[in-house]
Amino acid sequence: MALLKRKIHQRMLFFAVFLPISGVFCFSELFFIKEPHDVTVMRKEAVILDCQAHGETPIDVRWLRNGAKVSVNERVYLLSNSSLYISEVETRRGDKSDEGFYQCLAQNKYGAILSQRARLTIATISSFTSHPTSIVVTEGSVARFSCKINAHPPPIITWEFNRVTLPLATERITVLPSGVLQIHGVQLADGGNYRCVATNIANRRRSSEAKLTVISAPIPRLPQRPHIIAGPQNISVSVHQSATLECMATGNPRPIVSWSRADSKSIDVYHTKVLGNGNLVITDIKPQHTGVYVCRATTPGTRNFTVAAANVTVLAPPSLVEWPESLTRPRAGTARFVCQAEGFPSPQITWLKNGESIHSNGRIKMYSSKLVINQIIPEDDAIYQCQAENEQGSVLAMARLIVVMSEDRPSAPRNIRADTVSSSAILLAWDRPLYNSDKVIAYSVHYMKAEGLNNEEYQVVIGNDTTRYIIDDLEPARNYTFYVVAYMPMGASRMSDHMFQHTLEDVPLRAPELSLTSRSPTDIQVSWQPLPDKLSRGRVAAYRLSHRASAESTVFQIELPGEKTQHLLENLQPDTIYLLRIAASTSVGWGEQSAWTSHRTPKASSAQVPLSPELHLEPLNCTTISVRWRLVQRNSASVQGYKLFYHEESQSESAPLRLRASDHSYTIGGLDPRKKYHVKLLAYNFIGDGYQADQTISTPGCVSVRDRLVPPPPPPHNMYAKTNSSSSIFLHWGRPAFTSSHAVNYTIRCNPVGLQNASLVLYLQTNEQSLLVRDLQPNTKYEFAIRLHIDLLSSPWSPVVYQSTFPEAPTLPPTNIKVTLIEEDTALVSWKPPEESKLSVTHYTILYASRNEWLTGEWKVVQREGSITMALLENLKPGQFYLVKVSASNNMGDGPFSHMVELTVRADPSSGHGPRLSHDSARPNVFSDGFYHLDQTSMTGITVGVSIALMCIIICAFIIVCRGKHRKPSAVKLHGEGRSPLASAAGRQGSESLPEDAQVSVATMSTNHFIDSKGGTNLIINSLGPVQTCAEKKNKWFSFSSHGEKSVQQVQKTRNLTASYQPGSTVLTYEAERSVPTEPPASLQALLGRPGDSEGSSGSEGSHATADSGRFSQDETEMTNLSSSSSSRQPSVSAEEGSGDRGVEESCRPDCQTDLRLVESVEEPCSHQDVQSAQPLLSVCEVV
Repeated sequence: MALLKRKIHQRMLFFAVFLPISGVFCFSELFFIKEPHDVTVMRKEAVILDCQAHGETPIDVRWLRNGAKVSVNERVYLLSNSSLYISEVETRRGDKSDEGFYQCLAQNKYGAILSQRARLTIATISSFTSHPTSIVVTEGSVARFSCKINAHPPPIITWEFNRVTLPLATERITVLPSGVLQIHGVQLADGGNYRCVATNIANRRRSSEAKLTVISAPIPRLPQRPHIIAGPQNISVSVHQSATLECMATGNPRPIVSWSRADSKSIDVYHTKVLGNGNLVITDIKPQHTGVYVCRATTPGTRNFTVAAANVTVLAPPSLVEWPESLTRPRAGTARFVCQAEGFPSPQITWLKNGESIHSNGRIKMYSSKLVINQIIPEDDAIYQCQAENEQGSVLAMARLIVVMSEDRPSAPRNIRADTVSSSAILLAWDRPLYNSDKVIAYSVHYMKAEGLNNEEYQVVIGNDTTRYIIDDLEPARNYTFYVVAYMPMGASRMSDHMFQHTLEDVPLRAPELSLTSRSPTDIQVSWQPLPDKLSRGRVAAYRLSHRASAESTVFQIELPGEKTQHLLENLQPDTIYLLRIAASTSVGWGEQSAWTSHRTPKASSAQVPLSPELHLEPLNCTTISVRWRLVQRNSASVQGYKLFYHEESQSESAPLRLRASDHSYTIGGLDPRKKYHVKLLAYNFIGDGYQADQTISTPGCVSVRDRLVPPPPPPHNMYAKTNSSSSIFLHWGRPAFTSSHAVNYTIRCNPVGLQNASLVLYLQTNEQSLLVRDLQPNTKYEFAIRLHIDLLSSPWSPVVYQSTFPEAPTLPPTNIKVTLIEEDTALVSWKPPEESKLSVTHYTILYASRNEWLTGEWKVVQREGSITMALLENLKPGQFYLVKVSASNNMGDGPFSHMVELTVRADPSSGHGPRLSHDSARPNVFSDGFYHLDQTSMTGITVGVSIALMCIIICAFIIVCRGKHRKPSAVKLHGEGRSPLASAAGRQGSESLPEDAQVSVATMSTNHFIDSKGGTNLIINSLGPVQTCAEKKNKWFSFSSHGEKSVQQVQKTRNLTASYQPGSTVLTYEAERSVPTEPPASLQALLGRPGDSEGSSGSEGSHATADSGRFSQDETEMTNLSSSSSSRQPSVSAEEGSGDRGVEESCRPDCQTDLRLVESVEEPCSHQDVQSAQPLLSVCEVV
């Protein structure tokens, strides 16, 4: 008997395990062999939508259109293979039209599956929404016509010229798929009428005609910078389709059009081609082709260019990356299905059970791309499908859940009872199960709100020693549903019957939010929104409105019925601040009053100021408020802008935000959760501020994990940013893989990197998964973060993404242009960058031309990198007048040129004049690289300074020479040779007389002097020696200038000659000290006079030969004074010139008879009398 029972148990175990597993394998037999696809047909045509399912029979197939069952009739019926046949497609309005989305539903004993969606579209073509317009162009330029039309399928666009099909054989004419006609190098013969022709399977349409007028171009054609007249536009293209980016440019000479990507990636050359003269076509487009494409038009042979950019977005249908797997679970267990898909836009995931949509409830939840089924019941045994869908299509995957039942499970708890204890507590009681109650080890109590969808189910587990439990965390005045499940080691029981019970009312949790406006200077319109059920905690029975003037203490109260939501306070004082507050009550009592809200009534004035706008506030999430407003229709005053104030209730009012007159909404972000904020808005114009509108609002609390059983949604993922222009950035992100029927919106946080002022952070709201952020600063790096909001649940901020806007093309020219001629044919031009903040300069362009070249437009071009602010202009022609101008450029385009600076190149570079500067050069300028720029004023100053220095040197030299020439010997002694009588006279006009034995030496008469027959002479001699006339002094100066430089050989020859004095010879001695140096400095030999100038030469040579230190006595000064007045003095001594010199050891040559001989050695010392003890010794002899 035991053996028989063991076999029976083994067989039961086999069926309990194997049969469910076999069911898992068998259900895979139900799948689609053919599914319907999108189709476009003509009206009244027949169409077949395929659907063929395979699996365990019998299989029942039904068709759905837009989610509703398709009615079968004579015109619409099923074929033998379950395909849907429509004999004549109708286009009637409403539900009678056959257009729409079709799906087939196949079902067998395991469950049902739904096919993918297929769209049936009837071919149509409407009238043109945009017709070509007439234009006038010059010969040789470009012409462009465009037209737009709505049609399905997309039409083929052709063009007619004078109602004849326009031939496209020439390269000058291009027709884009979008319907644009481009004509390059327009000729006079191109003038005429053009019209657009659109054709598809439905019909053919012709647009109105547009006239092209061609005028002759001026000769010669003036140069024209490149200009893009039709740039690329942001487009979204489905994967495997073709994208066309238009770029049409004009200029003289004709610009060259090139393409690149803003992200520096290379363009896919295998799937791209150029259509016409610069249009880019991408064929078989793929997701990697997404990006910003930049069109660049460049003047040939130069770096003059302009750019235009557009974003290409590739749309991709959903594709699954993770499929749900079939599961086998026991009753009361938990099943989790996972499904993830990718595509663009990010696909929306929904779950189907036997072909019908699943909605979240207490047991079934959908989040994070998962389907979770708790407390599994037998009815959960079904086929589940994950459907990923976006605007490009849909894809489905399926899995089966098999529920295993146990025979030993207990029966369900019975006789459920519920009693309300308070506004937040309900007592729940039940009886033990009828069967196997002794095996129960625990109970689980499940409860949730009875009203609404997607309510959270809460679960409490208690022991088996009690059948009563108080749930005390409920909301007041709400209905709840309860059930209980009993657990045993082998499994769980069925659910008990559901019990409904409601909680009691309570006083309102808080007061309503007030909104205050004024219609006149003597009233305040008070309005408020009804409290939500969670805050009212019952039905509101009444409101109590209190108000008083801020300067008074008397409070006026008004009680209003609970149905009212507004009240007008009248007979108030103008230009007065009033304080208002409100309280609400239920049948239980009054709730807490709101805080005082202030409002100033308008001034009593006849001036037309704007009335108060209608203000609407809405909390988007726990930290963000949406502010919307509109002006009332009776507001006739002009509006220049708005002032928006907001502050926390307990804080002081901050400075207003100034908004434009065109703004009608604003998002306030960065607020604190569960705080009350006061918002004030007013319009203003040139007269003053208008009437204000005040309103208070509370931010909700951020729901945390502790508040709910489900975790908060994850933040958006795969966010990327792409620069669209210098003022906009395109953002896109992926939605987290979870499913909910509630609307999902996003908050985008945007601010420049390093921003210190938190009030300047920009918060943007959208319910899409992409956004183009506009009005940004050029050449600025921004940071972006996104968070998701759903059902008052906010996700964390996503990781920050950084992106910089493009730099803006320069709008100002370089400044402080200076041009300097630094060589005969080279000039230096310098400048300063344009005075624009955050301007990026990639290069500078310098244009220069002579006057003749400028008249013909033949500019020479020099370009330098953006970090260099100077350039050399070489190979300039002498005698030419040049014009120079500079512009700055970057990748976004070229800036304007500066004003022209003039430069004159001198005709004769050796004329001695300094460099000619530009007219703008007024002072030296120091450049950043260290070069010093010398302008005309600086050069003139330097020249004057050098000249003054040279003149000072010459004057000093002249004074030194003059002082040396006027130094005379202290005594003059005349000796006559044999046959020459001695003519001497000793006279001294000073008070000092010479001794009797004193020797007086007089200089020998030179050839410039004479003695007549009576003994007269023109030689003037005083006590100090011969006196020179002014003419002699002048002649000596010119002699010094002409013959100051003697050859070294002649001087050396003179120095080698020696002379000895004998009685009767003429000797001039000049003594300063007892010892005479034997070698004078050679460097002073240049001061020797010319022949015949014995006196001047003697004085000069003597001074240098004795190494005169430059000191002189009072007598020397007197000698100079006497010499200057020689015309009033009489000669005192006359002497006849000797005829020979017998005491000379070496004979003199005839050509040097009158030369002075420097005596370097004397055989016998000369006897002389010291006149001044400090004077040097000079000995000179003249040999005839």
